[in-house]
Amino acid sequence: MSLKTQIIPNKVPQHVAIIMDGNGRWAQQQGELRIFGHTNGVESVRSAITASVEIGVEFLTLYAFSTENWNRPKEEIDALMNLLVQSITQELDSMNEQGVKLETIGDIDNLPKSCQLALKDAIDKTKKNDKLTLILALSYSSRWEITNAITKIALQIEENKLSSNEINEDLISSYLSTSSFPDPELLIRTSGENRISNFLMWQLAYTELFFTDILWPDFDKECFYKAIIDFQKRERRFGKTTEQLK
Repeated sequence: MSLKTQIIPNKVPQHVAIIMDGNGRWAQQQGELRIFGHTNGVESVRSAITASVEIGVEFLTLYAFSTENWNRPKEEIDALMNLLVQSITQELDSMNEQGVKLETIGDIDNLPKSCQLALKDAIDKTKKNDKLTLILALSYSSRWEITNAITKIALQIEENKLSSNEINEDLISSYLSTSSFPDPELLIRTSGENRISNFLMWQLAYTELFFTDILWPDFDKECFYKAIIDFQKRERRFGKTTEQLK
């Protein structure tokens, strides 16, 4: 019996974020090149999307490519970019069938033109879908995002369009690339690494963290449901006491 039957429908997190880690190690275990793991990881992306739609998650953010990943060997980067274009093109019909709307965060202008065009086309063709918003973090890092936000705020102050005493948490959030989305309630990281790796550091302030040893290509719908069930067992106090919540 699927773990999905144990999920409490009215306690499903609105926004789930995933650090999809372990593709390279998975490939090495198979005696293959790293890109083999990335290719097989696409199926896990499909599983996470489908599972999210099935249980009512409204936002799913996937850490697909960080700013630090540009330091990887050129052949791996080129293969990843080609895989991105191929996957977006192949999954477009499925996204529309499932009601998935595509969005992106990150320094998209830094991606190859072919990736930018494929993303723009998919975003346009899925913009009316309303079951799930799939957010791909591409050429993204939290330090890049926060630095970018501070730069924009400083420019507004220099141009006398903003006063320093107007700066607060809400204002900073409005300058982040995630300003249109709620903060994640649950972060999942695969492969046994227990860190957030420069991902959504501002937004994860009160996010529940779920770490699993499973490598990303082995992460299926049941693994996703397990993380949701674990989330639903937690008490989220946001600085308050248990007694105050009751």
